[in-house]
Amino acid sequence: MSVTTAGLVPVPTEPLVDDVRLAVLSGVPGTAARWERATRPDGTELVEIHSGEELEIRLSVPLGDAVGFWHSDAGWKRTVVADWAGLARVSLVSGAAAGCLYDSAGTSMLAFAALDPVPETTMRYGVSEENKTFVVHLRVTATDSPYRLIFARASASVAAAMRKLRGALGRPARPPEGARVPVYSTWYGFSQAVEADAVEAEASLAAELGCGAIILDDGWQELGNGRGYHGVGDWRVDTAKFPDFAAHVARVRGMGLAYLAWIAPLLLGPRAECFPELSAHAPAADVVPGAHVLDPRVPEVRRHVVDTCARLVRDHGLDGLKLDFLETVMAYAGTPSPGDVADVGTAMRVLLAELVAAVEVVRPGALIELRQPYAGPGMAPFGAMLRADDCPADAVANRVRTIDLGLLAVGGAVHSDMLMWDPAVPARGAARQLIGALHSVPQISARLSELTGEHRRMLAFWLERWRELRPVLLDGDVEPGRPDELYPVVRAELGARCVTSVTADRVVPVDARRHAEVTVVNGTSSGRLVLEVEGGTLRAVRIFDADGSRIEPSDRRLGPGLCVLDVPPSGLADLEVAP
Repeated sequence: MSVTTAGLVPVPTEPLVDDVRLAVLSGVPGTAARWERATRPDGTELVEIHSGEELEIRLSVPLGDAVGFWHSDAGWKRTVVADWAGLARVSLVSGAAAGCLYDSAGTSMLAFAALDPVPETTMRYGVSEENKTFVVHLRVTATDSPYRLIFARASASVAAAMRKLRGALGRPARPPEGARVPVYSTWYGFSQAVEADAVEAEASLAAELGCGAIILDDGWQELGNGRGYHGVGDWRVDTAKFPDFAAHVARVRGMGLAYLAWIAPLLLGPRAECFPELSAHAPAADVVPGAHVLDPRVPEVRRHVVDTCARLVRDHGLDGLKLDFLETVMAYAGTPSPGDVADVGTAMRVLLAELVAAVEVVRPGALIELRQPYAGPGMAPFGAMLRADDCPADAVANRVRTIDLGLLAVGGAVHSDMLMWDPAVPARGAARQLIGALHSVPQISARLSELTGEHRRMLAFWLERWRELRPVLLDGDVEPGRPDELYPVVRAELGARCVTSVTADRVVPVDARRHAEVTVVNGTSSGRLVLEVEGGTLRAVRIFDADGSRIEPSDRRLGPGLCVLDVPPSGLADLEVAP
């Protein structure tokens, strides 16, 4: 395989949209695939490629002022890397075939997404040094014809371009209420040392704080001790920790909390009782510490997973499941299938459809949590809770990952990774974790019974404000700025209401013509924010410290123009248009 895209056999390209050019090659040597282009009513461009063979799709655009390329698997690599360095392998449970190139003003230059999320796809991308262009090459495994890509024309921001693509992907109904409430998770608070009485005590406190669900994480199952996964696979309750698990679940549900339990249904540990029966279908070992991965292309594996998940929900009265480690099945991508389904993506679609249907029979409206990287548009039918990947105590990563998830989320509610912090840190430091998760559904994972009074007041204050601002934060249009800058100023707006979080020393634009009420959150270490007010004059009606203590604002009017507003670090200010 060529080191750079310029080393591939050149082929003619055709103009597509704006400055983007396209070439399509069939997997059959010497055969070009036929493609058609149509402009949709929403202004996006649809490309349909007619070929049942493996495809290579080449996109190129002049470099211009390009500064970054965003895609769902970008991680921290979100600049314009060389084409020999940009590589992503995607499938239904690993990212998505989608991306957006943008310039220094944040304007999109190339924004695309595949309408079929299932086929295993290799995406090479980056700067072609020889051709002075930015290129994206998609190599798609054999798929049903036609294969369809959607393109958004140049837009004012990456977020604006992705909104167009999400609309074209088809936005399902609003997520259920249970997916839109703060969650208490046991993981960072307990690790695997969970037991019934302690979990119930935490659940009671979580309910008082306004949480609507609890997730019992790893450790509830037999052999659930130690940080490896040598004993997973049987998924039976550890009765030393939970003598009557169904009764425990019922007590917690009686507090007003939905109850979800963690499971990694495709992992198989050698200490599990079912290992001899299933190990032949799990040749990939140590993809996670100590466990094998079951191959979903085998029908016996799919039956085992579906029956196990339905049994857990039915026998214990659960409201749903947290599905973990689904991406590990990518260990089988591109390998010969030992079962009745050819590729991993298709097998996972079959498995998840059967799993959801079986769980719905025993618990209608069941909640399913998915996490990065298996939280792309194709997973919308299978889970309404889309969580950021693990980033313990990393407020920056939580902010970046939740915003990234939201750019391409179709239908589900984006959730933060579980929040933890040093119990000895001042409230301002702990509040940074809440601010990092502000534009998502927060999941709390501190030991609530051990919080200081200051931390408890801080947590109560921020959860109360989050619930008040929830319609704007979850349902409004979000403009986070350039992905390569890691979203230092994030604005969510819904009607005349606006919420802006600020995590770097930046000028914060505020438009008094569009927004009658503005909440500005100071996620910096400074005690002031610099606002640029346009179209009118504002006044600060309420200012709060990190723990919810109210600070009397001055009677000074703000704007028009540049203004300095004193707001404590990890505090917030509520502004209104002055009469």
